[in-house]
Amino acid sequence: RSKTIDRCQISKKRDLTKILSLGYLPPVNNYHQINSSKNEEIFFPAELMYSKSSKLVQLGTIVNKEIIFPKEYPYTSSTTKILRENFKELFRESSKILSLKKKDLVIDIGSNDGNLLSNFKKKHRVLGVTPELIGKIAIKKGINTLIRYFDRSAANHILRKYGKAKLITATNVFAHIDDIDALMKNIVKILDKDGVFISESHYLVSLIQTVQYDTIYHEHMRYYSLTSLNYLFKKYNLKIFHAKKISTHGGSIRVYVSKDKKYKINKSVIKILKDEKKKLNQKSFAKFKKNVILSKIKLYALLKKIKLRNKIVFGVGAPSRAATLVNYVGLNEDIINCILEIKGSYKIGKYMPGTNIPIFNEIIIKKNKPDYLLLLSWHISKPLIRNFRKMGYKGKFIIPLPSPKIIN
Repeated sequence: RSKTIDRCQISKKRDLTKILSLGYLPPVNNYHQINSSKNEEIFFPAELMYSKSSKLVQLGTIVNKEIIFPKEYPYTSSTTKILRENFKELFRESSKILSLKKKDLVIDIGSNDGNLLSNFKKKHRVLGVTPELIGKIAIKKGINTLIRYFDRSAANHILRKYGKAKLITATNVFAHIDDIDALMKNIVKILDKDGVFISESHYLVSLIQTVQYDTIYHEHMRYYSLTSLNYLFKKYNLKIFHAKKISTHGGSIRVYVSKDKKYKINKSVIKILKDEKKKLNQKSFAKFKKNVILSKIKLYALLKKIKLRNKIVFGVGAPSRAATLVNYVGLNEDIINCILEIKGSYKIGKYMPGTNIPIFNEIIIKKNKPDYLLLLSWHISKPLIRNFRKMGYKGKFIIPLPSPKIIN
């Protein structure tokens, strides 16, 4: 079911040191129907490790992909406005930089419901690859999609049937595939000689600076900085020529790489690499660990005060990160009565993984009036607060990270 990692996933050197342990966490997509018989749940160690050779921060335990990415995977990227806007912006930016032609092939690895490729499909040939049944939604939208894992067999099939790609994207999945070397070999195999690969991943600097321990879970096997990505891409003779910090998922990094020398290295790459030398070191990791522990204690203390006054708390948002926060802090249905999700979410009618906290449609807020809303999707707190005020909610909001605070 899982394997302990004793060497760096990129450099293969036995030089891992522990930054932080969050104890044992459940797979964040392990949802059970409300009122279903739940005999047991599995939990795996969640330890954050650092490699001196590659500068990669990574999990110390790799969980089997069938457990963390079940066929009934509940996440749909199209339901999140910030992601829809981000993908439109990626389309505009890459179109300017790459000057793609109509017959050029654009492949999205981990294409989910086709959110990203919907921007490209009228102008280019597109192909999505995703192991989840949610890929059927993309097919209904007219987006050609392979419902399978992106492995050597899939890469060979793509080459035979579609040819090489001018653009390959992997947004918020590049850290999710366990064998990084196999992944890179398959990308290089199907990438045209002047093709470009774009990755978007959670950004390590953002994670540390804003105490985002909630983004640590078993789907995320690697936590990239541009420095560690540079180390990885150099192994495969790929050059980073453009990099950009973006706001998705509480802070991510978008990186362009190519084999082709025609792409000149943008100043942004040099600037970010220089900045990381100052911000990523053992001192900053030690400070991060301390801040995580303090954040947990402060949130629990804040909720204790609220519950002593017999106040009602609902959670808002059930993204994967919420499962880490709820389980690490030790919250249950006696502290948070329920969690609210947007209409259409696959998670409604289920329990938050590792707990018996039920997930309901946010529309219940119109009848049920909790005193506090704990924003588990705190990284998009401004639009959430605005939406709930529009729905007539007059109570208070709790933002749990980086340091817990109440907003009236």
